[in-house]
Amino acid sequence: MSPMTHHLAFGVDIGGSGIKGAPVDLKSGKFAADRVRIPTPSPSTPDAVGAVVAELVGRFDLPDDAPIGVAFPAPMDHGTVRFIANLDQSWTGVSLTDVVHRTTGHQVTAVNDADAAGIGEHRYGAAKGKDGTVLVVTLGTGIGSALIVDGVLVPNTELGHLEIDGFDAESRAADSARDREGLSFEAWAQRLQRYFETVEMLLSPDLIVVGGGVSKKHAQFLPLLHLRAKIIPAELRNAAGIVGAAAMADLEAAKGHQRKH
Repeated sequence: MSPMTHHLAFGVDIGGSGIKGAPVDLKSGKFAADRVRIPTPSPSTPDAVGAVVAELVGRFDLPDDAPIGVAFPAPMDHGTVRFIANLDQSWTGVSLTDVVHRTTGHQVTAVNDADAAGIGEHRYGAAKGKDGTVLVVTLGTGIGSALIVDGVLVPNTELGHLEIDGFDAESRAADSARDREGLSFEAWAQRLQRYFETVEMLLSPDLIVVGGGVSKKHAQFLPLLHLRAKIIPAELRNAAGIVGAAAMADLEAAKGHQRKH
């Protein structure tokens, strides 16, 4: 089977507390088997995390040529970790693609976790088939962002770290801030309004998709926002990182195949 006819890729989502993975049916964007989660090792060094990813992959009967996509909580520079907040500091400057290729033997694509979620939503979820500028924002411990223009990802946007009114935006508008300060959805929506109107002024998106666990409660805050762009809840929720990483791996495999021919 040539990389152009992949119907399956494996997606991995590496987080501070858990490493999750599943094979993904690339036609539907659905898991081809139940997702498996293994706690993130401590310390979460490259060797330790690489071993866990290999264990995850080993639990599935994966074709040898199935590519692996890895969503990772850091800005990525062509597969290399630029700097790291949520995992062991020894990741800085390490090639994640090399680490996982070494432990699994598969072709590997590494992508920032917010970018992976964005690609998942654009290919299979709330933004499926949408042209123009699509912004996917995950509201959680921080604010993750993915910017997709006419189907092409602009990687490593860190729009949660915009300085707005003298504050790092995510310190006031992330879901963790709502939780920490005991804000009502109405009070939090005022902060979200300020955040999204700033982003909208800078980027003029055609569509904004809001993900993260709190997006389940979208009816309590999205209707309170007044923006030019349409703003809608994400659809893939927790699956977005795994599905998006698998989709990116498939895309890279296809590109590699084209370069060889």
